[in-house]
Amino acid sequence: MAHETTACPLDCYDGCEAILEDSKLKALKGCHTQGFLCPHLNHYEEHTRIRSARYKGEEISISEALKLLSEMIDENLKSETLFYKGSGNFALMQDVTEHFFASIGATLTDGSLCDGAGEAGIIEGRGSNKNMPYSEIEKSDVVIFWGRNPHTTSSHLLPLIKGKKIIVIDPVETQIAKMADLFIQIRPHADLYLAMLIVRFLHINDMCDEEFLEEYASEFEDYYELTQTVRIKAVLEEIGASLGDIGQILDMLYNKKVAIVVGVGVQKYSDGADVLRAIDTILVALGLFGKEGCGVAYLGNSKEGLDTPFYTHAKRVSKVNTAFDEFKTVFIQGANPLAQMPNTSRVLDAIEHTSNVVYFGLYENETSKRANLVIPAKTFLEKNDIRTSYAHNGMMKMKAQKESEIGISEYELASYLCKVYGVELKSEEEYLAYFANFGVKKISGCFEVEKRENTPYKEGFDTDDGEFVFLEEFDPINMERNGKYLITPKSAISLNSQFQREKYVYLHSSCGFKEGDMIHISSENGVVVLPLKYNDALREDCVLIYSGTPGVNHLTPSKHSLDGKCAIYQESFVTISLEGFAK
Repeated sequence: MAHETTACPLDCYDGCEAILEDSKLKALKGCHTQGFLCPHLNHYEEHTRIRSARYKGEEISISEALKLLSEMIDENLKSETLFYKGSGNFALMQDVTEHFFASIGATLTDGSLCDGAGEAGIIEGRGSNKNMPYSEIEKSDVVIFWGRNPHTTSSHLLPLIKGKKIIVIDPVETQIAKMADLFIQIRPHADLYLAMLIVRFLHINDMCDEEFLEEYASEFEDYYELTQTVRIKAVLEEIGASLGDIGQILDMLYNKKVAIVVGVGVQKYSDGADVLRAIDTILVALGLFGKEGCGVAYLGNSKEGLDTPFYTHAKRVSKVNTAFDEFKTVFIQGANPLAQMPNTSRVLDAIEHTSNVVYFGLYENETSKRANLVIPAKTFLEKNDIRTSYAHNGMMKMKAQKESEIGISEYELASYLCKVYGVELKSEEEYLAYFANFGVKKISGCFEVEKRENTPYKEGFDTDDGEFVFLEEFDPINMERNGKYLITPKSAISLNSQFQREKYVYLHSSCGFKEGDMIHISSENGVVVLPLKYNDALREDCVLIYSGTPGVNHLTPSKHSLDGKCAIYQESFVTISLEGFAK
């Protein structure tokens, strides 16, 4: 078959554009890929996928699996059916299954395992979550990587930052930190204090844009008074920064175009919304929102500028602490809750008390092994779709690259179910054309979402009065430690629980144990035992276990953030021990 281009569906910032030639994916030198693919996509087809449907361990046909699925749905009230969707395959047509389940009255989820607290804080301050795209970061003079490791999570950003001044704020001395002009190895959960102190010193040093503040942030003086409640010397000593660091930051930001590129780790706490709002406030004080080459790049809304054609109105339960055993049938799509949801012991107990567990996805994992019914999905190379991004404004058409008899697409599954239950569904071509109409070809040749702005907030913020809304209060962070800080960043070899998953716990070599020792890591939620590897890029008060490591979420709490209903994976202190000797 003749191939048009496609785009990577993986849940990451970049959205690589590629084409399949001679059975190998090749990068395009297009608008977003910079001529190379990340390791995940380079080795995408090397990973073993689920090839056949099965029921209670026995291999069955796809048609038998679909018939069994409809029988399971018929066994109970539709409100006793839960649809739980992850982002393992990230594109616009993935929501067609949600359309079916919402239409029959099933329960869906809300909240986030990833970025919801940060997004809530951004919306509270700006009135919307419009992201700074890569094209604007390229125009910046100074880039602050705040809890973000681009070599792992957004490698296509790296060519765009050559020659720029780099500041890194992170508990881990990452590869980008080793390259930085300034690196602050901040204590976990201390980002709010550092952001507030930077703004305080911007004011003290007359670096604030008074004209901008008067027009778009007139309550700034009240926020400045709030920053004065933070004790400078004591807090700086506690969080791992110095007055010299802040002075150097101010020197580097003076009269420059500044991009702050923020990772999700900074908001994996109850007060995660406050952290992002405080980081935003640095550029508000400098008057840099709405200016070319300036802004905060977090995770934008990937569906900004789009209207969904699918029906999504439904009763919803929290994605963070879903009680699966309250439902008779649970349909899980592109997700692995038995690894990725917090408090694994609770999730496992609930799954074991659920009558019908259906897994629809590409790869075997903890959840597929517990499911009664497993339905294999098609890969992005075998179906048509369109994807947008939460990091840039691109709209990328995903043309099928090959044919395969393995699995079934989301549209094919939804089409079968909609026909059985009399739910209206248009043709796949109509939906793809509908989504494509939101795109426009730019002068550069790039296809982008038409209604998105390259430099958002030029005319003020999207609040009721056009002004930024500052924090009015915050809960002081408890400086008392009860163990070591657990941090759970992304791994370079896996994407959450997909691909080559990590299997170690990482500690500073001063920990007193030997590499290879089996370490018991305990929190108030549970225990996991992992072999030790040294990592002297860590602070001594931290325990690093990469996201997706089997068992890590036995340690994490099932509570969610105060705003945004986001998982708070890093709000855990852990103790480590060997043969009962606690450290």
